[in-house]
Order: sequence, then structure tokens, then C-alpha cells
Amino acid sequence: MKSKKEINFDKNLEALFSILSAATDKERELIADNCSCIFVPKRRLVFHEGDISDHLICLTAGQVKVYKEGPAGRDWIMKIVNSVELIGYHALFAGERQNVSAMTIQDSVICKVSKDVIFTILRRNSGLMMQMLKMLATEITLSLTKTITLTQKHIRGRLAETLLSLGETYGYENDGKTVKVTLSREDLANMSNMTTANAIRTLSAFSAENFIALDGRKIMILEPEILNGISKMG
Repeated sequence: MKSKKEINFDKNLEALFSILSAATDKERELIADNCSCIFVPKRRLVFHEGDISDHLICLTAGQVKVYKEGPAGRDWIMKIVNSVELIGYHALFAGERQNVSAMTIQDSVICKVSKDVIFTILRRNSGLMMQMLKMLATEITLSLTKTITLTQKHIRGRLAETLLSLGETYGYENDGKTVKVTLSREDLANMSNMTTANAIRTLSAFSAENFIALDGRKIMILEPEILNGISKMG
């Protein structure tokens, strides 16, 4: 990833516009004049729970985890975000402080547009407003589905669903089996609502049963149909 001074502003701005595709040419000029793009190194906070939400934030390069801080230092990873995607915009539209935190898991670039500019544009561009509503509705649906999974399934079912979800969301390497995202065992555990020890044991069991193969943090899905069955059984 390039350093902060080497960020290609125009390239990252175009990435942002791929999300705000319904914006007119004049609105794009207004956004460009009120947009800043910054480099955020790996394992750095983008925003913290409780921060004031006064910008529309877009991940234009890299990868971020969005999580909720839990008791006893345990976090619940709600989502792994790949570029290009908006993050933290629920609080912005609700007029509230951030109720989640976001941290980079790869070197990343974040672009921000002031709230006043975005709200001005949304008030007069119904097409862009509908894009935002669709994104919000999709995320709410996915969040509800995940909540049901984490509260009703046993450990093997939860982890199997997490692994399959990672493959579906982020895709696979050229071999068609290796998931294109590398997470620590702790992050996998936090995504699956289990302890790190349980995640390690269950991953080892799946590997011993030849459902998956492990190479450091890389995970190969060898038997997706079997994992899908385990997920459905809960």
C-alpha cells in the first residue's frame, strides 16, 4: 500500500463515485471539493464506538473489520469490509454517535465527505437517496440473519456458516478453494460468537475431517457441501 503522500486522490475519488453512482456531474464536483482521502495503516482505528459521526466514510482500498465491543474485552465482529464500501453511515443518518468501532486489517485508504454536503445532495437527488436506502436495507437484513445464526446454532454450525460466508463474500483464489481473506483465529472466533480456544479446536476438527485445509491464516474450503450441511443442522 502506498504511503499517505502517494495516495492517488483521483483514483480513490472514482472508487467513491462507484458507490455514489447516481450523483450528477455537478454533485460530483461538490463532493470532490469537500472530500479528503487518507492512508490508514494496518491495525489502526478508523473510528471508535462513541465517536461523533459527521462524515460519510468510504473504504476505497484495503480491508476493515467493523465490531462491537463486548464485556471482558471480547468483541463481536459484525462485518469484514472490503473496498469499495461505505462504513459507519448508519450512525450518520440516525444523527447519533458511532455505536460500533472500525479497525483496518490491511493497509487501507479512507475517503470522507462532510455530512452537510452529503445531506444537501441527498435532499435533492432522490435516486441517490434510494441507493442509500437500499444499502441500509440490505445490511439490516444480513445483520438480522447473522443474529439468528449466532443465537440458535451450536459451535460447529456457527463456524461452518462463518467460513462459507467468508468464501461467498470475498471469493476464492485461483484454485477455487482458498478464501480471499486472512483472519486471525481470534477474529474468526469473534465473528462466530465463540472463544478463541473453541474456534481453534473446531477449525482443527474440520481440518482433521478433511472439510477444510489450513495454511497459517489461509483457509481452503475442501467440502463446501458438507460445511453447508453442518451449518443448516446448526
